[in-house]
Amino acid sequence: MTNTLHRFGDAESFRDDFVIFAIPAKGVTGGPDTLPLLRRFLEIAIEYKPVNLGDARHGGALRPGRGLNPLSHWQREIKPDFQAVVDGLTHPTTCAAVFDNRVAAEEFLARVKDEDFGLSINISTSIDGAEQCCHHACIPRHSVGYSLGFEGNTDKLPNSQVMMLSTMCGHGMISHSLAKKMIDFVKENRRTPDQAAAVLTRFCSCGVFNPSRARRILEDARGKTT
Repeated sequence: MTNTLHRFGDAESFRDDFVIFAIPAKGVTGGPDTLPLLRRFLEIAIEYKPVNLGDARHGGALRPGRGLNPLSHWQREIKPDFQAVVDGLTHPTTCAAVFDNRVAAEEFLARVKDEDFGLSINISTSIDGAEQCCHHACIPRHSVGYSLGFEGNTDKLPNSQVMMLSTMCGHGMISHSLAKKMIDFVKENRRTPDQAAAVLTRFCSCGVFNPSRARRILEDARGKTT
């Protein structure tokens, strides 16, 4: 079970969203000797062309910076820096690799199995997608965690596009207002989906935001009149 279980959307909406975690256990695999294993996990992930990479202490492959004004968002580099994530890993923590296609996720998971890190490996995607990844790697599914969604007066919730964007940060660092603003910018042709997705990605403190899925959601929102 991971915080990414609370990503909003139906199973089809996760067709381009596969998050694979490596998680050390405090007191068991959480010491200094774990750092090389986590770095190796991230280095291998790069070989399979992830769309984001991150650790829970420092964030993802697109990060915020100090001393920048709001206008800087639109002139900044929007290409993720995966090597910076690997080099910046300083303490044992949860590491994640995000893929936008099932084949890459399957191949990476099979490789991780062969490496036998001794770390807990979690997959966050649709149930069917996770099952297929496990089947490809020839490993049995250990367990499943479900998010039961939202209860109560759901009419008060933002629309589905806003919810899908804002819930892609496991720590809730992408506000509904920011997600709505990026959707409006794209609809008004003030910013491209790539630019808007990059801005949203920088606010995710854990590196599990999927910019490919965000671009698709933004494109879908632009095609709707309401």
